[in-house]
Amino acid sequence: MRLLIAAVGKLKQGPERELFAHYLARAEPLGRKLNLPLAVIEVAESKSSSVVARCQAEAQTLLAKIPAGFKRIGLDREGDQLSSEAFAHWLTKLRDGGAPGAAFMIGGTEGLGSAALDNADRVLSLGPMTLPHGLARIVLAEQIYRAETILSGHPYHRA
Repeated sequence: MRLLIAAVGKLKQGPERELFAHYLARAEPLGRKLNLPLAVIEVAESKSSSVVARCQAEAQTLLAKIPAGFKRIGLDREGDQLSSEAFAHWLTKLRDGGAPGAAFMIGGTEGLGSAALDNADRVLSLGPMTLPHGLARIVLAEQIYRAETILSGHPYHRA
């Protein structure tokens, strides 16, 4: 099962981009071994004048980029909160259940539009606090890597 981080906007050069790349590089080889390869797509931020219009346009663009059959997971602070272990086991359940992929949708500066949230198979939260969208990508990439280490028995996760 393929994993996809589908995010609005591009991370600028600097520490955020470097840390995101760090976790992607760590997750890549382990993910291939576990049949959980990880990819990223970034879509442009909308130029619409209103917040609602921007969020909706970005949500539609994200949804259009997700391959058919993929489970759509929206990230929103109001979503389900899972422990790292529960997240790892949930990914395994999706993979073993025959899903071709899971796409994690991250909105832009204004959040994830309702079109994406309404069409999500599940909505997850990285915590009740609001995170900058760049930091949300880093946390998600780290949690995917952590899930892979849990599933492989690697000592990275020491709960």
